Amino acid sequence: MYTPQAGIFALGTSSHAYLEFDVVDSGKREEFAKKIADIREPRTTTGGVNDVIGLRPEMWRALLPGDIPAGVEGFNKDVVGVDGFVMPATQHDALVWLSGSSYDVLFDMGRSVIGDLAGLATLADETASWPYRHDRDLTGFVDGSENPTLLDAPGYALIPEGQPGAAGSVLLLQKWKHLVNEWEALPVEEQELIIGRTKPDSIEIENKPAYSHVARTDQDVFGNIFRRNMPYGVIGSNGTMFVGFSAEQTRLSKMLDSMTGLVNGTRDALTKYTVPLSGSYYFVPSVESLRKLR
Repeated sequence: MYTPQAGIFALGTSSHAYLEFDVVDSGKREEFAKKIADIREPRTTTGGVNDVIGLRPEMWRALLPGDIPAGVEGFNKDVVGVDGFVMPATQHDALVWLSGSSYDVLFDMGRSVIGDLAGLATLADETASWPYRHDRDLTGFVDGSENPTLLDAPGYALIPEGQPGAAGSVLLLQKWKHLVNEWEALPVEEQELIIGRTKPDSIEIENKPAYSHVARTDQDVFGNIFRRNMPYGVIGSNGTMFVGFSAEQTRLSKMLDSMTGLVNGTRDALTKYTVPLSGSYYFVPSVESLRKLR
């Protein structure tokens, strides 16, 4: 039996940090992998830290051939949709996602991680996140209404036992900047049509428009994923970190194609009020697979 990284399912954390790294020298890839696999959560009296470690699929395949499903690849090219809309590819080599009850503990651990990887990898991107009004994103709508329960989530997020990469997961990480002024200028009724749900209680709208976000990301069509989205940013510039786990990369890639209008020519209307700034896929291996790198 293989064990998933516990941080994937560690709900209820109020502080998050996403650290993305690029390897400095490909010849030291194995040394880098050993260092990142050695990361340990601190044990403190002020609260612990959960970590999730992901690597670029091509890198993981080179390190442990046969421990990842065939065909899984990085976000290596932009997704170009209708109306000139583009989801940019900003693939990095590794992700360390930290989450916990307070940011000070994450801050200290993040500094430790960066120090441990010094000389082997550069910190390419750093983003901090936090919850907003319990379970809403910065549009004011509930985020993840169709998320599976923790009981069901492993069945959708984790590669089944007996398959290459068992208990691992494919993670899609995207940073979306909100066009706050344009969004808040819309009447609530129009916002609800764009989302496909009511704003106060997140009830799905009957006969919702084909351009609505719910219609374009319908998990009944593309398959269930497990989302851990969080708001990010400062008061003057902010948005959503999309964090989606799936046992199959095609669920994620087809969802992006649908949002950009590549499936039926209809673009997700929410993308007119949010701008994708980044896009990376990471393979999140099992605990046992990570140990093989040490």
